[in-house]
Amino acid sequence: MNMQTADVMAPPAPKTLESMALSPVMMRDIMIKTMFRTNLESARDLAKAVCLPVNITQQLIDAARDQRLCEATGTMSAGSSNEMGYQLTDMGKQRALDALAQSEYFGPMPVPLEVYREQVKRQSIRNIHVTRDQLLNAMGHLILPPTLLDQLGPAVGAGRSILMYGPPGNGKSSISNGIRDALGDKIYIPRAIEYSGQVITVYDPIVHSAAEEDVDDPNSLRRTSGRYDTRYVKCERPTVITGGELTLEMLDLVYNPVARTYQAPLQLKSSGGIFIIDDLGRQAEPPQAIVNRWIVPLEENRDILALQSGEKFEVPFDTLVIFSTNFHPNEIFDKAALRRIFFKIKIDGPDQEDFLKIFAMMARKRKMPLDEAALIHLLQKKYPTIDNVYANYQPIFLIDQMISICEFEGIPYQMSPDLIDRAWANMFVKEEEIIH
Repeated sequence: MNMQTADVMAPPAPKTLESMALSPVMMRDIMIKTMFRTNLESARDLAKAVCLPVNITQQLIDAARDQRLCEATGTMSAGSSNEMGYQLTDMGKQRALDALAQSEYFGPMPVPLEVYREQVKRQSIRNIHVTRDQLLNAMGHLILPPTLLDQLGPAVGAGRSILMYGPPGNGKSSISNGIRDALGDKIYIPRAIEYSGQVITVYDPIVHSAAEEDVDDPNSLRRTSGRYDTRYVKCERPTVITGGELTLEMLDLVYNPVARTYQAPLQLKSSGGIFIIDDLGRQAEPPQAIVNRWIVPLEENRDILALQSGEKFEVPFDTLVIFSTNFHPNEIFDKAALRRIFFKIKIDGPDQEDFLKIFAMMARKRKMPLDEAALIHLLQKKYPTIDNVYANYQPIFLIDQMISICEFEGIPYQMSPDLIDRAWANMFVKEEEIIH
């Protein structure tokens, strides 16, 4: 296997109620809100809903019974042959409503921020080891200059910030995605974390790709479930990609005033993975302001977030940040900002030889036969008009244009000097005076 397969150390399942490191009132309230909202009755079903071991869930149920918030139904719960059922008492329902008025959150028990910190260390992006083979495998579909991997490899292996710059259309986004694919291992994302009694949801199906879960074979002596804390979801290392839409507010905690819970900002969701800021320089805020926001996280591996109350607190910052821009770095950053970005890698357009390789590869993929006269026309008549500046996006653009023309004209896929001219006309807009 070329991909990394060594699993990171899983978060251990909690053994006792005390080891949860959450307030007993918070745990009790989340459980009774879950009972109220889901109508689940058995300890086993409730344990699955709150993502805790059955023995700890039973202790929470017993504590709620002692406080007369829930009671045994006296019957075995529906769908379970030998388990006692439980239901909320009138007092329990009232407490659930009061608790829901304070926070709508129910379901998976949150992981205390301090406990989550330990897991971040176990699965740090800075612990990964990426080999040349892994990067080659992940980027095999791209035709890249050999020296590029010489620069990318150490940058990715260091888990530090990378600035990729160069003219548009040369695969900076594809290279960023290739870096993500090279990582290859799995980490554990908390469904929610807790700080100062507040719940912050982290797991997001849009950002996080859950891995296939091991299912127990009832005939096997070796049990695989219960090996780790199910308040976490085992996922691919996450990748968050933002572009011109990125604002500084998107890097703050998002408070939902209706549910009275918080949602983690993008960089916290990308912990253990990659945060790609594409098209730097196209955002509403100047690039300098965006980089300034990352200075403390990039240098100190910690980020500072604020609750509604204004209280500030630290969270781990464990993310490989990739900035990608079409501008020259000296145009958009001062020297101090550039010094803080660890690796700067220029992504240039291909030379003529690599351009032809890309053209041939794309033509083969699109089932477009190559034509020598058309290629000579392209290289000798068309490219000199733009100073022979080649870009990675151009072959696929030109081939797709010719395919569209062939389909419109009802002729088999083909290329010719005439079709090259028609495709080229759509790739560039002539500079001409507009008469108002």
